[in-house]
Amino acid sequence: MKRFAFITLLAIVAIAGTSVPGAATAKDTARDEKELLQIERDWMQASAKKDAAALGKILADDWVGQGPLGTMKKAEVLADLKSGDFKVEAITLGDMTPRVFGDTAIVMGSNEEKSAYKGKDTSGRYTWIDVFVKRNGRWQAVASQSTLMPAAK
Repeated sequence: MKRFAFITLLAIVAIAGTSVPGAATAKDTARDEKELLQIERDWMQASAKKDAAALGKILADDWVGQGPLGTMKKAEVLADLKSGDFKVEAITLGDMTPRVFGDTAIVMGSNEEKSAYKGKDTSGRYTWIDVFVKRNGRWQAVASQSTLMPAAK
């Protein structure tokens, strides 16, 4: 049910983004794409450095994420980072693809990480999608979904 709701959200975001009046120029779109990729890099750095303040600026107050650990809200993620329950020893971003639809954007990507949550190893290769909305002139993540890929045999 949650997966259906998330897919529905993505469809609404994509449709809403295509109907925004005053379409952005190619230059605006390129600038936004570059900014979104930097935000993703900042997100990974904040996680690795346990910088809850930096991550708190990236995640909107109404952010929700879904992944191998279940569904989490911003406050939970920041608390886990601050407490040390979530630890990232190393992280390497893979390819990322940003798509901008007016004041809404989606970034799809992957990463390899060495991590643990509450003492349990969560290391591996993840693929993910982050949904961003531009509010008050800056991009913020409002929804995320990540999938831990099976280990190669």
